Amino acid sequence: MTCFTSNHGSIGVMWKTVSEACNLACDYCYYSRCGGKPGKINRIDDAVLEKFIKEYMAISNGAAKFAWQGGEPLLAGLDFFEKVVELQAKYAPPHTMISNSLQTNGTLLNDEIARFLKKYNFLVGVSLDGPKGINDARRITGSGAGSFERVMRGIDFLRKHEVDFNILTVIHENNVNMAKELMEFYQREKFTFVQFIPCMDFRAQETDAKGDYLITPEEYGAFLCEAFDIWYNDGNPITSVRFFDNMLNVYVHREAELCVHRKSCPKTLILEKNGDAYPCDFFINDQYKIGNVGTDSLVDILNSPVYEEFLKLKPNLPKQCQSCQYIDLCHGGCPRNRTWSFGEDETLVDVDYFCQSYKQIYAYAHERMEIVAENIKKRWLQEYINTGLKLPNRNDLCICGSGKKFKKCCEAFQNVIGTK
Repeated sequence: MTCFTSNHGSIGVMWKTVSEACNLACDYCYYSRCGGKPGKINRIDDAVLEKFIKEYMAISNGAAKFAWQGGEPLLAGLDFFEKVVELQAKYAPPHTMISNSLQTNGTLLNDEIARFLKKYNFLVGVSLDGPKGINDARRITGSGAGSFERVMRGIDFLRKHEVDFNILTVIHENNVNMAKELMEFYQREKFTFVQFIPCMDFRAQETDAKGDYLITPEEYGAFLCEAFDIWYNDGNPITSVRFFDNMLNVYVHREAELCVHRKSCPKTLILEKNGDAYPCDFFINDQYKIGNVGTDSLVDILNSPVYEEFLKLKPNLPKQCQSCQYIDLCHGGCPRNRTWSFGEDETLVDVDYFCQSYKQIYAYAHERMEIVAENIKKRWLQEYINTGLKLPNRNDLCICGSGKKFKKCCEAFQNVIGTK
């Protein structure tokens, strides 16, 4: 049994700040159904917020991670987030590292909000599907107007106050064949941190967690390959693309941070505005409800048998995955994207919908990804030497974490970087 105690501190929290309320009417949204007309805004109740933060901080063990999403979380108002940081400071044990991230469509950002986000070191994700023509085809207001100009104005406020931000782009029928145009747009606008989310016809509240994607595995695979050609940049990428960064992590002997490509699902709490708790953003339905943080104790929620069963989904790999040469890169992908069949004696499960896409990019990028990894290791070795630290003996384990002896790994780079 997975047991969470008061000493457990590796839990991330994503809270749907105003539930599905949003001022945009993106036709592909898997969560919001308000059509860009949110009406009266109901945000997280102050008592529920305080109860949770108090209990969460008590088990934080030095690190507390909050992600604020929606809908559009900024509809909650700046005073809500001021209350958040006040409660975090009130209940955080000494020396606790508190991180806050915010996913926004960017249209409500202004000078005051950006100043606040900088002051409290919020990391901001801005949803933007590409240049004006692409973005405004799907990301529209309730009246049908495009959102591009308002989003870019919001980004200007973030830049003015030097707020860290990244761009989230949904990949759909309108832009899946435009990887080159998207990458050039990011570089032209100096968007150095980017992530892609494949578009799907899906409703989070439905019991069947699997949805129908609006792009094919072949299309997504080709998109990733074309984007990789630009990202590669002669072995020295200048744009951080989350998918490729996660691949690179594996090549430099680190674990991927993106949940889709980790060995197991991260221990995360997804909270609805009313405090209902779920283990994943794509499993928000009664079947996977694990409690309510307003009425149940946090430790009881984290020890829910439903949570335990959810965490078993990811490692329950299809037979094809168990012998796949790329298993260390994707670990079977996302349970949401598999087809499950539960019988009396066994569970039959098909591969991730994007299995073919992953194999395509893994094979296409392999040789060049090894070159990028070597360049990264050279920089690490140079930085290590520059600190004045003593290099390991030749028969000691290498500093890069490969598990190999230094002489069989990064020692060879000493001549390349000009030192012995």
